[in-house]
Amino acid sequence: LTEGICEGSCTHVWNYAYALPYLFPKLERSMRDVDFAYNQREDGGMSFRLMLPLGRERDGFRPCVDGQMGGVMKAWRDYLLCGDKEWLSKNWIPIKKSIEFAWAETNLDRWDENQDGILEGRQHHTMDMELFGPSSWLNGFYLGALKAGANIAEVLGYEEEKVLYLRLFENGKKFCNKILFNGEYFQQDVDLKDMTLLKKYDKMLSIDGYTAIDAYWNKETEEIKYQVANGCATDQVLAQWHANLCGLGEIFEEEKTKSALRSIYKYNRVLDARNTFNAGRIYALDDDRYLKICGWPDGAPKPSVPLTYADEVFCGLEYQAAAHMIQEGLLEEGFEIVKDIRDRFDGEQRNPWNEFECGSNYARSMASFSLVPAVSGYEVDMGQQRIAFYPKLEQERFASFFSMDSGWGLFELSAEGTKLEVEYGLVTIQRFGLPEQYEDICGISCGGGNLQFSVEKGVKGVEILLEEPVTIHKEETLEVWFDR
Repeated sequence: LTEGICEGSCTHVWNYAYALPYLFPKLERSMRDVDFAYNQREDGGMSFRLMLPLGRERDGFRPCVDGQMGGVMKAWRDYLLCGDKEWLSKNWIPIKKSIEFAWAETNLDRWDENQDGILEGRQHHTMDMELFGPSSWLNGFYLGALKAGANIAEVLGYEEEKVLYLRLFENGKKFCNKILFNGEYFQQDVDLKDMTLLKKYDKMLSIDGYTAIDAYWNKETEEIKYQVANGCATDQVLAQWHANLCGLGEIFEEEKTKSALRSIYKYNRVLDARNTFNAGRIYALDDDRYLKICGWPDGAPKPSVPLTYADEVFCGLEYQAAAHMIQEGLLEEGFEIVKDIRDRFDGEQRNPWNEFECGSNYARSMASFSLVPAVSGYEVDMGQQRIAFYPKLEQERFASFFSMDSGWGLFELSAEGTKLEVEYGLVTIQRFGLPEQYEDICGISCGGGNLQFSVEKGVKGVEILLEEPVTIHKEETLEVWFDR
């Protein structure tokens, strides 16, 4: 075998994979280290395929917006799971370069040429083509990176970068929520008839050596090809899913996010594959149900040659959309999508351990693990020695797995109290967040001794502040009793 496809751990595909950072966090951090050390150019542009063995000449194709900006968000997430400030500091320069490549003079794709927090340039992405003009999908990644960069700058004491990144974030966020939202969902801001959008990029060859015009101009219909335009993309609020998991707060306004997710469920969910046209690869058939990559509501004209893979289904996209719906309180919709996937990979029709996409055992499907923190509302910030749980299910007794760099265990919540039982390693905390209805706390113990504490009102509920940090060792339990 001398040739193949899709070499390297694609940064944009691994954006979706949440099993690794929670279950093998040191291994996940090593992916940040090798990306910053071997994939990043001197000007900050990053190849999205890691060439092996390490030290080989890096892949020469153009940087990828979602992969590069996702790497910044993942660096912040990985810090939350470990609290290792030294590791974060070591990667500060490459993180800064990754963000600021958006407006670097050497960025021939001119992502954010005028430095306003809005991606107007040519944007390569995980669907293997480029968008021309702003979209909530890719601009959301940029906003997430700016917010993560500001948080990292604050932790490390870089005030100038923090102020700059937050200013760009706020301007870009305002644009996305005001201009890209059509009243029902977020769409791409692009004039498909404007060929001049392509001409400015003809000095840098596109896919397979074609110019931008040759690759993207449809002479027959006089339109730019492979765009979302007014379509309803399953990944349109993907950055908010990441932000929820990475403690980054609001990227898109809450009600607009929920409206977009309802639209995805309404327009992109296919209830019978037999009656649905798919011009791409066949990952679902017969009576399968699935969530397609992009839909166009009745009355919304579909581009003559739309976004690549628009009619296909990727398990990773389905899992992230489902988990995001659960995060935002759309439980029925989220669990229906999960059921659709598991019904397809039921062990009889397909292997339940191989949710294939471009190939077998595809990494993007590990977005499924995000369902655990989505349902449990688990938040972690080891830099602040804080964990929190805000369960989405109302049950008499709720239990969930939790994990971080130093250990993992089981969280239990009932009307009488809550428990944090460590099954492996150890967990050191000083702050513990719970839903607001559990504010009446009468006692806390760990390892046989009572702990001193105070209770504060938090953003989502109550915050228990321990007088001193407590380390919960393997097979030990921290218990909180409620005054009922």
